[in-house]
Amino acid sequence: MTDSPIKTRSEGHILEVTIDRPKANAIDLATSRIMGDTFMQFRDDPELRVAILRAEGDKFFCPGWDLKAAADGDAVDGDYGIGGFGGLQELGNLNKPVICAVNGICCGGGLEVALSCDLIMASNTASFALPEIRSGTVADAASVKLPKRIPYHVAMDLLLTGRWFDAQEALQWGLLKEVCEPDQLLDKTWELARLLASGPPLVYAAIKEVVREAEDMKFQDALNRISKRQLASVDKLYGSEDQLEGARAFAEKRDPVWKGR
Repeated sequence: MTDSPIKTRSEGHILEVTIDRPKANAIDLATSRIMGDTFMQFRDDPELRVAILRAEGDKFFCPGWDLKAAADGDAVDGDYGIGGFGGLQELGNLNKPVICAVNGICCGGGLEVALSCDLIMASNTASFALPEIRSGTVADAASVKLPKRIPYHVAMDLLLTGRWFDAQEALQWGLLKEVCEPDQLLDKTWELARLLASGPPLVYAAIKEVVREAEDMKFQDALNRISKRQLASVDKLYGSEDQLEGARAFAEKRDPVWKGR
C-alpha cells in the first residue's frame, strides 16, 4: 500500500525496510504491528538473507513511541505485534543479520529498535539519546541491553541523565560499525548488506543463535550445547551441504557457492 508507514523493497537476498511516517517517523501501535509482520516474513522467507532498517528523511531516524498517538488513545501497554515494539525487540528465532542505517535523531524507543539490530551504520549528523528519564518513565529495553553492549558506567550515564550524544561518541563506545557522510549512508549500508548476503546463511544463523542462547550461560555450558549439536541452527549447519561446500571450495582454491542447505 502506498500509504503504509512501512515501505519495503528487495534486491536479490536483501530486504530494505523503511519507516516513513512524517514528520518524525514515530512508531504507534499500528506501525509496530506492521513492522513485526514485515520482519516475521523476512525471517521466514528462505530467499531473504539480510535486512536493512532505515527511515525516510534526513532529520529523524525515529524518536520512538508516538506520544501524539498515545494522547489519542494508543495505550503504552497495547498490542505492539508479534515482534514487540518496532517489530524486532521480541521477535523469536530471527537468525538472519539485520543492519540499521541511522540518519538524524535516534532517541528513546528509536534507539532501542536500533539496538535490536546486529549492526548499526550512522551518518555523521546522527544524534542519540534515551530521554525517558525526563518524562518520568523508564527506557526498559535499553536498560536491559545497553549495559551489556558498552561499559556499565557509560550506559548508566546515558540512562540516568538522558543526555544527547553524537555519532562519534556512539562509535567510540562501540555502538556503531561506521560513521559516514549523510549522502553515503545508504550506499555504504547496501554495500555491507551485499557482503553479508554473499556469505554463508547457515553460519550466520548459527552465530546468531549461539550468541543469543549463550548470553546468560557459563562458557563451558554453552560450548557443550554447541559441540553436542543441541542448538537447531548448529545441528543444521554441521549436517549441511554448505559446510561440505566450504571445505571443498577451500581445497579447490575457489569461492564457495552457498545454497543455504
